[in-house]
Amino acid sequence: MRLLISFAFWLFFARLACAAPVFFPAVSRDAAAPVLVVYSSLDEPLARPMIVGFQKANPEVAVRYEDMLTGEIYDRIVQETDAGQKTADFAFSSAMDLQVKLSNDGYAQRSDLPMSSRWPAWANWRNTAYALTFEPAVFVYHKPSFATERPPATRAEFVEYLKREGSDVFGRIGTYDIERSGVGFLFMARDQEQFGDIWSVIQAMGAAGVKLYSTSQAILERVADGRFVLGYNILGSYAADWASRHPDVGIVLPKDYTVVMSRIGLVPQAAASPDLGRRYLEFFMSKEGQTIMARELQIPAVSPEVAGENTANTMQEMLGGQLKPVPVSPGLMVYLDQVKRARLIARWNEMLRLQ
Repeated sequence: MRLLISFAFWLFFARLACAAPVFFPAVSRDAAAPVLVVYSSLDEPLARPMIVGFQKANPEVAVRYEDMLTGEIYDRIVQETDAGQKTADFAFSSAMDLQVKLSNDGYAQRSDLPMSSRWPAWANWRNTAYALTFEPAVFVYHKPSFATERPPATRAEFVEYLKREGSDVFGRIGTYDIERSGVGFLFMARDQEQFGDIWSVIQAMGAAGVKLYSTSQAILERVADGRFVLGYNILGSYAADWASRHPDVGIVLPKDYTVVMSRIGLVPQAAASPDLGRRYLEFFMSKEGQTIMARELQIPAVSPEVAGENTANTMQEMLGGQLKPVPVSPGLMVYLDQVKRARLIARWNEMLRLQ
């Protein structure tokens, strides 16, 4: 549990509008200081410690931080680039597929940095797109409902529990709606790759009257108050925050395998100041930046040079091959293929209906 994080995680794909850009003047107070432009899906209050740390190391640089949805980051970079305009100097997003598509389609430039050769191979696509966080998908459960037995710890146990309890837990299971939740679709697609019998899990949830939601909050608030007994494939970073504030919420990292997603950083090809973008990316990847990520932003760090709680190093030492990070590679773009996406969603719906 302490390996997971405890912070007010932004709601995936649930905000109605972008926040207004926030400007951070240069620490040097030079009104003519160069300005680093960042497009990010992480709420500015959560990102602030990283920006402050960067400016402490680069006092002559001002920062313009634009907080927006993941799809908006992708669309804006593509539209501005195609129009011959300049775009952000750095893009940071949890939409792994869209970030890799930017890289693969020529909208991101190569960034050869001091940490590039030491970055985990799965987290680095041709020195262009880098995974900068390490965030697992977990089972969540209502502790009082499991006072006399332990909660499911594998997908096979999850299915066995649902079949055994039957009508007693009907309508009290929650997971993401993969048609509306980007992270939900990503986790389901990885399940299909990792677990040959995944459709038995989906069918069992359907028979148990599973409820579908587009946000983590909707599921976790129902687990916290006992309306739900279990939540499947919930983003661990958000779950840990709820567990820290709601003692009845428990967390399990699935023992058969635990999918790990990451937020990806890159420097756009049409960046106005690519040198500044690379400096920010370099800080993000540095020991100092990754330590700020783990300790102050409370997001698990991926750097092999950072140890301690809330890091990939510690999780991997304890869990080893149980962890299945989503590789940063063109394989992610399979999830953007509309035909394959439609087929996966159609089978998902079919399995849920087989009650």
